[in-house]
Amino acid sequence: MYAIIANGGRQFKVEEGQELTIDYRSDAGETVTFDQVLAVSDGAGDVKLGAPTLAGATVTADVIGAAKGPKLVVQKLRKRKSSRRKTGHRSVLTKIRISSIAAG
Repeated sequence: MYAIIANGGRQFKVEEGQELTIDYRSDAGETVTFDQVLAVSDGAGDVKLGAPTLAGATVTADVIGAAKGPKLVVQKLRKRKSSRRKTGHRSVLTKIRISSIAAG
């Protein structure tokens, strides 16, 4: 059984027991519920599609922990002006484990 969920402007195909990394959501030890479920498959070939989401379908996950992602460096250079700016940031990410998928 798998589901396709929308979170943070991205879509993820998830299965029970799968671990994935998303944008920061909550602290470790908490349970997160995703209600923007786009599609659910029962594994036997039967797929339910939403328009755009399935009513009553939810995916729950346990938060494993949070960590910072890789450093992204942004540079701005103005040609022939001897003017440069270099900045960077590291986004905080959350690692989750999918615990259950409810088709609704």
